[in-house]
Amino acid sequence: MRTRTSPTPVAPAAGPDRRRWVLVITSVASLMVVLDALVVATALTAIRTDLGASVTELEWTVNAYGLSFAVLLMTAAAAGDRWGRRRVFAAGVTLFAAASLICAVAPGVAVLIAGR
Repeated sequence: MRTRTSPTPVAPAAGPDRRRWVLVITSVASLMVVLDALVVATALTAIRTDLGASVTELEWTVNAYGLSFAVLLMTAAAAGDRWGRRRVFAAGVTLFAAASLICAVAPGVAVLIAGR
């Protein structure tokens, strides 16, 4: 004999204020990503002259971010399912800010690439 289970309850929809804040916060985070790429593309000439970077090192400076972003995207999605999306998002933004600080004070190309 099979027993019938009740359907899982559906969470109530978020209110308009909460949805607006989610949109604002995720938009700011997306702007940070685009701004990062724009700043690095603009600063390539200064990186080459100030840090003495070769063309290969400049390519790594640009591509290191995309590579790490792609690798960590799926990892962060799984971590968000396990520990909560808000917590993982906050950790990601904190990590991004710390890496940006490392890039800002990088004394050489190797540190800049590692920060990227």
